[in-house]
Amino acid sequence: MFIKRINVGAYYVGIVFENGKVVDMLKMGKHWIDYKKKVQCIDMTLPVSGSTALNKLLEFPAIRASLHVVEVKDNEIGFEYKDGLFARVLMPGRYAYWDSIVDYKVLVEDMESGAVSASFPRKLLMNRALINLFKVHVVESFETGLLMIEGVFQGTVLPGTYYYWNGSKTIQILKTDLRTQQLEISGQEILTKDKVALRVNFDVQYKIVDAEKALTETNNFGKQLYTTLQLALREYIGTMVLDNILGKREAIAPFIMESVEGKMESLGVEVITCGIRDIILPGDVKEIINQVLIAQKKAQANNIMRQEETASTRSLLNTAKLMEQNDMLFKLKEMEYVEKIAAKIGEITVSGNTKVIDQLKKIIN
Repeated sequence: MFIKRINVGAYYVGIVFENGKVVDMLKMGKHWIDYKKKVQCIDMTLPVSGSTALNKLLEFPAIRASLHVVEVKDNEIGFEYKDGLFARVLMPGRYAYWDSIVDYKVLVEDMESGAVSASFPRKLLMNRALINLFKVHVVESFETGLLMIEGVFQGTVLPGTYYYWNGSKTIQILKTDLRTQQLEISGQEILTKDKVALRVNFDVQYKIVDAEKALTETNNFGKQLYTTLQLALREYIGTMVLDNILGKREAIAPFIMESVEGKMESLGVEVITCGIRDIILPGDVKEIINQVLIAQKKAQANNIMRQEETASTRSLLNTAKLMEQNDMLFKLKEMEYVEKIAAKIGEITVSGNTKVIDQLKKIIN
């Protein structure tokens, strides 16, 4: 019988094969074995790779006792840690680790639910090796989210960051903004009851109050909201004559809000306020209205002037009556006029024996 010497180094193990089957395990040191047997030295600081080789090793009891086997199922994913540091991602399969100086641990994550578990290290999700393994959904503080799994509504999610594994299930988070939003209905060409074609710009402020109705029970709630308000606006203007529209612009908001209230509830939306921003008239109608306004202003101006003239005449009449009844008042009035005249005349020459007042009277008369 012929034998051969095998040296097994530190942190290695020698696997003895005979006819392809594992028959012995050699630890560190020198060993003499039959030359017909084959020996494979394996580094115990490294995981055992290859499912076929692992199955052969596990058939031998002593080797099976020295290995720690981890199984990653089809609906799972594994994360290998080496001495406390992340090393690699493990896809479904069996992995074995020797009891050696290197500390290997495997974190197995169930992907069946689709969501990354709360216990999973969030720092690990920042690793580049995992970037294609999951999707991130961020729901802001002013938003609400609806969780959809395989197209079926599951419930409302609060603001926060959510992680879901790729390839497990089709998962979506439909988000909507809960803040007050602005909608502009611009350039609407509408015919009034008296056949005047107007262009109207209409502003609406609204907010979503029921996200489930808005996103799951309604097909494109934004478009339906626009159309509903547009039709209500046309209904209002189409039943009013131009003068009433121009004179009662503030009446449109209560009409629109009352008209669309029931429809907005079915859309999950609440209209906060609305109103006409601009009314654009045709050129010829605008010219006619300007002419009417000018005529009205002229009439008002003439009326004011007549009122002022009447008041002035009445004042003069009252003054004349008082002066007729009171000589002293008449004299004072004379002196007032003399004072006004004297202020405008540089020099006055008085001659003769006539009284000065009589001469001044003559000058005034």
